[in-house]
This record gives sequence, C-alpha cells and structure tokens, in this order.
Amino acid sequence: MALSEEEQRLLAQLEASLAAEDPKLAQTLGSHNTPRQIHGRRAALAGVLFVIGLVLLVVGLQTIWPLSVVGFIAMFAATIVALGSWRKATDPAAQPRPPHKSTSEPFMGRMEDRWRRRQDGDL
Repeated sequence: MALSEEEQRLLAQLEASLAAEDPKLAQTLGSHNTPRQIHGRRAALAGVLFVIGLVLLVVGLQTIWPLSVVGFIAMFAATIVALGSWRKATDPAAQPRPPHKSTSEPFMGRMEDRWRRRQDGDL
C-alpha cells in the first residue's frame, strides 16, 4: 500500500528527527539506508571456489579423504571471500545527507501538540 505525499513527508521528517536526536539508534534501525556494495569479481570468484570446494568434498568422501578436507577448506575460504565482497559503500555521494533545517516549529513539537489535542478531544 502506497503512502500519500503527506504521509511520505511526515515519515521523512520523523526519520530526520530521529537521525538528529539519536544518530546511533537511527543507524542501527535504518540499516536499509546504509548503501551496500557488492564487488562483482570477488563474489563470482567466491561462487566458483565454493562449487569447486563442494565437488572436492563429495569426490573426496568417495575416494581419498584428504581431498574432502581440501574441499571443505576451499568452501570455507569461499565463504570468507563472499562475505568480504559485501561491504558498506564508502562513496561520500552515496551517504545520506543531513536533514534540511527549517525555521518553522520543530517536528517533534508539532507532533506533541497534535498528541495533546488528540488527548483533549480537539481534533
């Protein structure tokens, strides 16, 4: 279900307010805002290495057991390479910009006023 423009604007203001008040919490909760970058060559290398390790593991179980140990080590190394290829983007252009400061009443103040009016029945 899509949000209306007003709801999107309020959500953006709420996110900006949270980021301004508690940046660490905002970073923890907003992990989807943190751009991720997958290094394609390293990920492809990890995939190929994992498949080779799997083949060596299966063949080693049927023939020579040290071959299966080598296969397991190759699969383990492939997993480490794959996890290393998925990192946070360090591009400054990809980082979210700080919210624009407005001269009007702060967002949380308006929300508190709305809450008080709602509690008083003055909608």
